[in-house]
Formats: sequence, structure tokens, C-alpha cells
Amino acid sequence: MDKRAHSIDPAEIDDFQGLRTQANAIKKHAIDNLDYYLEQLEQNVIARGGKVIWCRDANEAIQFVATLAKDKGVKRIVKSKSMTTEEIDLNEHIEHTGIDVVETDLGEYILQLAHEKPYHIVAPALHMTRYEVADVFTKNLHIAREEEPEKQTQIARRVLREKFLTAELGITGANFLIADSGAIVLVENEGNARLSSSAPRIQVAIAGLEKVIPRAQDLATFLKVLGRSATGQPLTVYTSFLSGPRRQGEIDGPEEFYLVLIDNGRTRLLADEHKRQSLYCIRCGACLNHCPVYRKIGGHNYPWVYSGPIGAIISPQFHGVTKDPWLPFASSLCGACAEVCPVKIDIPKVLLELRSDITTAKRKEGAGKWERLAFRVFSYVMQRPKLYEMGAAMASAVFPGSQGKWLSSLPSFMLLPPTKNWLSKRDLPPPAERSFRSLWRERERAKGGK
Repeated sequence: MDKRAHSIDPAEIDDFQGLRTQANAIKKHAIDNLDYYLEQLEQNVIARGGKVIWCRDANEAIQFVATLAKDKGVKRIVKSKSMTTEEIDLNEHIEHTGIDVVETDLGEYILQLAHEKPYHIVAPALHMTRYEVADVFTKNLHIAREEEPEKQTQIARRVLREKFLTAELGITGANFLIADSGAIVLVENEGNARLSSSAPRIQVAIAGLEKVIPRAQDLATFLKVLGRSATGQPLTVYTSFLSGPRRQGEIDGPEEFYLVLIDNGRTRLLADEHKRQSLYCIRCGACLNHCPVYRKIGGHNYPWVYSGPIGAIISPQFHGVTKDPWLPFASSLCGACAEVCPVKIDIPKVLLELRSDITTAKRKEGAGKWERLAFRVFSYVMQRPKLYEMGAAMASAVFPGSQGKWLSSLPSFMLLPPTKNWLSKRDLPPPAERSFRSLWRERERAKGGK
């Protein structure tokens, strides 16, 4: 957070807020005209010798990669970091076919060895200490324990370099797809994406439909806001432009290039004019870094690969609002996410709209009757001070006791699973022996007696 604040200081960059406005406008235009720019992208990829594969869902994307690998005799695949491939569980499905799939981003590689999911969009192994990494390396690589991060990095580099040299197929994601040139843009700090795309003889880039931007000149705006929002860097270390397979006279690059474009629920978002701004996301992770809820509960408590505020608005729209309906409510609506989003997604507004959709869906299904009744009772009592005071006095009389012990005196119907689950994560203090109102009246009487 401090690095981001420094990198967007006016002394470091002119008019960062203006760049955010410009990035928002470009994304809005691209998403509103998505069909046009996707067709233009396809034409330009094909013109440069590549092939475009359109996939409606995760199954079609997985099936394409599995079939391609089998037909080409692939034994090993190297992968650069890609949230889209995490989204479709590509590794797990391809490994079931007997092909060795290796993550080459350091954080993703650690998690692959540990059999864990990403904790953060940008820093997937953010939750792990160097001692936990040492345990993972010792157990899975059968080496002497090493706890220094620099030496751990050297160990991973030695192992992964051999994987790069023996892999027949490389899979990358794409930070941006440039419609007017057919180029795929990869933004990274380790160089593994560049190796994954150039060392193997076959490259497959897998990206969501929303990654397209109209022109190459638009990229300058996004590069200026992406690094600063993600890691506080003015620019990431590597920015690669990939446009098709290796051409005559070039000394490196793949012999075959495939661009896999995945829908997987994205076009459903387009139908809603207000919520489609969710597709503007460039996966910088700034909203996670500034979200008090994410910082408290962590990435693994979210139900899908996309965590934090952006996950809270994307996941319900991809999977339906009735699945994990609690997710849009896991927010304080403080607005910090909207303030830092480099493409100005109004996340709190989308969260409120999703909450409304969930409430409507519950009512149609006949659910939530008891919840609505409880809130009506609560509203009735809170609007009548005397009744509230009487209830508080009764609670103090019926449930006396010290912190923690008074819960055992609650009636059994109040300790059913919903209440037990609620109390498993929260402290519930006992009712006060004396209410504030009674203490205040006593104080006023004492003052009057003087």
C-alpha cells in the first residue's frame, strides 16, 4: 500500500487520476463493442500465422488443450501465471491425462507443490512464510532444508530451468489482447512467461474475452496504471508482445501458436448494462490490498479463485447469485476498493445491486421468511424505547453470568446450527447487569440531589 501511494504521487507521475479515467473509458468502449474487437483480433491473429479457438466454457478449453497435447505427443507442459487457467482448473484436468504440467511462476510453483490454491491474485503464495516454503521444498524436491528466500529462489530456478528445456508445450495467460495488431501482451516480473512462450515448440495463450483492447497505443495507459496498482512499480520488469508463431529468420519462438478465448460466463455479464463494468478488471489486486475484509479473512476464505472485492462481484455473476449468496454481503461498503481501482470499477455499487438480486431471488424461492420476520420484530422493538429497555432488563435478569459462561444458559432452540455457526466466529458478550439508560437516570438523580 505504501509503495503504491509513493508510485502514484504527483512527483512520480503526472495526473494518475486522469489515467484512471482514460483506462475506464477505453475499457468501457471495448466491452460495449466487444463483438467488433474480438472479430478484429481473430483476423489479425490468423493473419500472423496463429489460430484462434473459441470456447464457451471450461470443458471446451480443457478438451482443446488435452487433445492438442495428445495429438502433438506432448509429455510436459510449462505454464506461466494465469488466473484464467486457475479459473478452469486446467492443471488438475490435464494431469489426469498423464501429462506433466509445471507452474513456473515462483509463487504458483510453491502452491503447486503444496497442493494449495492462490491466496492473492498477484502474489499467490502471500500467506506462506519462508519456513513453510522450506518445508514444501524439502518434502517435494527431496533436498536439504533451506530457509533463506534468495537460496530458495535459486533452488526453484535450477529445477524450473530443466523443465523449460524439456517442455514441448507452453501455456500462458494474457494481460491484454490488442485487436488492431493481434498481439498478446504478457506483463510479469520473473521472466518465466517469456520462457514459457518462447522455449517450447508450441504455445497456447488462454484468455477471457474481456482482455481485448482496441489499439496498441491504448496499452500505454494500462501499463502506467497496472504496475503502480499491483506492486507499486512504475513498470513491471518484463512486458512481452507475442504475435503468432516464429517467422522465417527469427531465432526463437514457438513453431505453432494458439489463442484460446474463453467465455465461461462472461457474456452473461454483458447483458446487464450496470454490472458489466465488472469485466473492466485488469487483475491488479489493488482492491484486495486495501479491503479491510480481505485483509482480515484472507484469500482462501473466498469460494472461488477470485478473492477480495473483485471476487465478491465476479463470482456471483459467473455462477449465479443463489450460489454462495453470502459473498456480496462480505463487505463493509467502505469504498476503499473503488478509490484504488485503476479502471474505476464502482465495486460498492455493484455489490449493492447483487445484494438486491439475491434478496429478490430468495423471495421468489420462498426463502428468508424467518429472516424478514426477525427484522420486522427488530424494527418494531427499536422504534419503541420503553419496550427495548424492558427487553434489555429481562435479558439481564434471565441470563446473568460472566463472559463466555452465560451462553450455556441459553434455550436449546437458540443453539441450533445457524446460531452455533455464527458464534463459532464471533464473541457474544453477556447482557449488561445495568443498562445505559438506568445508569444515566441514576446519574441525573444524583446530580439533582446535589
